Amino acid sequence: MDEPIGKLEAHNKVPRGFLVLLFGLIALGLYYIAAYTPGISDWSQYKTLSKEMAAEKARSAAAGAKTTGNPYGRDEKAVAEGQGIYAGKCVECHGKDLKGGDGPSLVDHLNFGEQDPEKFESIARGRPGGMPAFETELGRDRIWKVLAYVDSVREHGKKP
Repeated sequence: MDEPIGKLEAHNKVPRGFLVLLFGLIALGLYYIAAYTPGISDWSQYKTLSKEMAAEKARSAAAGAKTTGNPYGRDEKAVAEGQGIYAGKCVECHGKDLKGGDGPSLVDHLNFGEQDPEKFESIARGRPGGMPAFETELGRDRIWKVLAYVDSVREHGKKP
């Protein structure tokens, strides 16, 4: 048993699985170098980032174009649903008649803007001094439905 270890292991072959793994990793390394070295493949993280930013800017511009007006403005079903949401979430501060209470009146001049995008922003993100943000709780469509109800009361002078 005093033989050197190299002599004892000399007759064992390298397992095939190990060789497959070794050559596979070498091939993967060569592919990675070829694919992600800017001098070889012209790939760049900066190019990828700028493409993603341009796509996000286009998406937000498209979303901004969509939010210029209330998509549920003239939809009576949405107005009725908005009235129900208002009764559950908004009536406590803004009152049944939308004339205020703890919160400001919604039938008079609005402090943060009279246009739909500003009103949506007030509900979605909240405002300093007491208006909580409701975007995560209500979501985009339900906020627009509440605004459809509020606008119907403001425009037509209906009783809520």
